Amino acid sequence: MPSLSSRTVRRVAFVLLLLAAAAALRYFVFSTDPVPVTVTAIATGRVEQTVTNSKAGTVQTRQRASLSPEMGGLVIELPARKGARVAAGDVVLRLSDADYRAQVTLQERSIDAARAAGREACLTADQARRDDARYDALAREGVVSAELSEQARSRRDAAAAACAAAGARVLQAESALALARAQLEKTVLRAPFPGVVAELKTELGEWITPAPPGVPIPPVIELIAPEEIYVSAPLDEVDVGKVHLGQRVRITMDAFPGQGFPGRVVRVAPYVLDIQEQNRTFEIEAEFDDPAFARTLVPGASADVEVILAAKDGVLRVPTSALMEGNRVLAVEGDRLVEKTVTTGLRNWEFVEVTGGLSAGERVTVSLDRMEVKAGARVRIAGEASGPAK
Repeated sequence: MPSLSSRTVRRVAFVLLLLAAAAALRYFVFSTDPVPVTVTAIATGRVEQTVTNSKAGTVQTRQRASLSPEMGGLVIELPARKGARVAAGDVVLRLSDADYRAQVTLQERSIDAARAAGREACLTADQARRDDARYDALAREGVVSAELSEQARSRRDAAAAACAAAGARVLQAESALALARAQLEKTVLRAPFPGVVAELKTELGEWITPAPPGVPIPPVIELIAPEEIYVSAPLDEVDVGKVHLGQRVRITMDAFPGQGFPGRVVRVAPYVLDIQEQNRTFEIEAEFDDPAFARTLVPGASADVEVILAAKDGVLRVPTSALMEGNRVLAVEGDRLVEKTVTTGLRNWEFVEVTGGLSAGERVTVSLDRMEVKAGARVRIAGEASGPAK
């Protein structure tokens, strides 16, 4: 076999050196830096299938009253200030009542006079009845004329009528007294149920202006029953067949960030609201499991209700933020991203159940908000996301 000339050897070595230099130049100079990504390890945990309200829900109370007196007048007493607890029947406002008390006293005296006049009239009627009987007996014996007997009978009938009229005047006076007492009672505003004074819109010495007949006086006191707190929330109509009484819920509020409070569905509206046809909803009501905590809430606050339709514990799961369209994920293998398709089960906005395509311990990226994060890209792990705890 002929040997290679030294020139040929030098040429081959030079070409190899050029190729090595080109490869090194491409790797060290022209290659892109690895893309930093955040990953999460596939692990087991709890996964829920949920639906949540389409618009903000509201903390409400089953008993809430806007109270106003039935008549105008000067405010002379406010026993319950804002935030005070009251029992059913407690006085929460009193108006000046001197005139009405005087009317009550006047009618009480009128009753006394009517009763006295009635007793006098009835005594006269009794006497006339006895006189009539006596004249009737004497007329039958011929001692007195029939004319005198008839006169006695007329006096008897007139006296009986006067007695009856006196009795009617007593009843009339009693009715007038009842009316005066009713008017007096209207100067007092009482709590219709046990609750807390949430708002007070008048003060001592202020005048509450009377309203025309049939028009209520504007409310001056807001009363709520904190023992009957619940959350009302609208859900999208597509979920109307999924939600039922007794289902578990998780309630969240802006006032308690990062916290979820357990409860249950206590009412599902039997109809869909179509006020806005492009966004039809149905209402649900949810109560808290902890009534003591519920009593601390303020009606009117916003709240979200997440209805738990189904749940599984101890299943493989991946953060929902790691899942791309078509149930695809980008797994990290070595220093490269590899696209994988997974089969899924239950899901919500936090986690998706993985039933196939991934194994426990594999790492997938949740950094899907950048164009350079794609299958085949070189990556370096910049951090690990554990995901929300369940």
